[in-house]
Amino acid sequence: MRLDNIAVKELPAYATDESAEKLSCDACRNGEALDFDFSMAFQPLVDLQSKSVIGYESLVRGLNGEPAYTVINQVTAKNIYRFDQTCRVKAIALAAEANMDKILSINFMPGAIYKPEHCIRTTLKAAEKYGFPIEQISFEVVETDHIADLAHLQNIINHYNSMGFRTALDDFGSGYANLEWMARLSPNMIKVDMSLVRDIDKDKKQRVIVSHLYNLCQELGIDVLAEGIETRAERDCLADIGITKQQGYYFAKPQFEKFVEVDSALLT
Repeated sequence: MRLDNIAVKELPAYATDESAEKLSCDACRNGEALDFDFSMAFQPLVDLQSKSVIGYESLVRGLNGEPAYTVINQVTAKNIYRFDQTCRVKAIALAAEANMDKILSINFMPGAIYKPEHCIRTTLKAAEKYGFPIEQISFEVVETDHIADLAHLQNIINHYNSMGFRTALDDFGSGYANLEWMARLSPNMIKVDMSLVRDIDKDKKQRVIVSHLYNLCQELGIDVLAEGIETRAERDCLADIGITKQQGYYFAKPQFEKFVEVDSALLT
C-alpha cells in the first residue's frame, strides 16, 4: 500500500493552506483514533570500522510480531497522521525502556506531515517524557510514491536538522530518490538500496555505480550506509569501496521489541 502523500492527496480540493493545516493538526490531535494497535521490531546498524553496532532501525510489527503489511494495510487517509505520530512514540518508548544508547532510526512519511514545526511536537514530548536524547534520533524518509512537492520535504528535513535530529534518505538508488534529492535535501545520510547491494561482489557495473556514489557523498559531507547485506562477500566488497556502515540479515534480522547485539565475528 502506498502511504506517501495519501493524507495530502485526500484533503479537500478547495482547502487553503490554513484549512489544510487545521485538518492535519486536528487529525493528529483530535482525529480518528487508531482502531488497531501495533509494536516495533528493531534491526541493528553496524560500522565495520569501529566493529560495533551504531544504531537500530525501528520497523512496525503487529502486537504478536506479525509482518509490517498486516499493520500498514489498516492505515488510511483518516488515521495516517495519528499512525505516524504513534510510530514515533512507540519507538522512543521501547528504546528508552531498554536503555538503548545508540542511534534510533525512525521512518517517516512526508505525506503525514503538514507543518514540521507542529508535527514534531509529539516527538519532542515523547523524548522528554522517556528521557531519550533527540540527538540520538534519526528520521528516515520513506518514499513509496512520487513526492511532487520537493520543497515541502526540504522544509521538513531542514527543520529537523536545525533542531538537532539526524535525517536520512532510505532506499537510495531505487524508486524516486535521486541525485536531485541529495543536492536539494542535504540529508546527514543516504541508505543505498539493496537493489544495488545484492551480489555487488559479482557485478562490476554495480560496484562502479556504488563507488562513484560513495565518492560523491564524501565530497558533499553525506554519510553512506548500505542496506540489505546478506553475504560476507557483499559486506567485504562494500567495505573495500569505503562503505563500512551496513545493515542486513547477514548481521541480524529485525527482532521484535529487542535490541540485539551482533556477533563480533561478523564485524571482523
